[in-house]
Amino acid sequence: MSVKTLMTAEELANLPEDDYRYELVEGELIRMSPTKPQHGKIAAKIIRILGNYVEAKGLGEVYGTDTGFIIRRHPDTVRAPDIAFVSRERIPEESGESFFSFSPDLAVEVLSPDESAMEVQDKIEGYFQGGSRVVWVVNPKTKTVTVYLSPSDIHVLTINNLITCGQVIPGLSFPVADIFR
Repeated sequence: MSVKTLMTAEELANLPEDDYRYELVEGELIRMSPTKPQHGKIAAKIIRILGNYVEAKGLGEVYGTDTGFIIRRHPDTVRAPDIAFVSRERIPEESGESFFSFSPDLAVEVLSPDESAMEVQDKIEGYFQGGSRVVWVVNPKTKTVTVYLSPSDIHVLTINNLITCGQVIPGLSFPVADIFR
């Protein structure tokens, strides 16, 4: 019987640079596939919408898919949501060389065709366990955004709805359709 060697968040942070993105799930290194153009376009639009608003209001920072968040320890899980918002008060003074030691206030995942429902659910639960206050799951196929205010408080928004995030980003409101244009 072989024993699997688990990796820590610190070991992940010290891996040599290569052309891949990685996440750590319960100590297991997972290589992430590059995203398809539609996925990247949607993520870029959300980053632009959130980033412009958050910067204008001085509320915190919006991060892209290369930013790691330690959402669980022993064994370690490090996730890199497609888009993340961290409020100004939670950003550590020295946050440049390692991963954040918490989940973002808002984590946004854009669904990929190869992701299973179980993988997505694991991410959502992990974000909340790590301290996220809201999770958005964007579905390019159905043009919907599923807003999780908790693992059990779920709202599905269509292109006919406005999306808000008042509990995390006060005053933010924009048409869901803007994400899919």
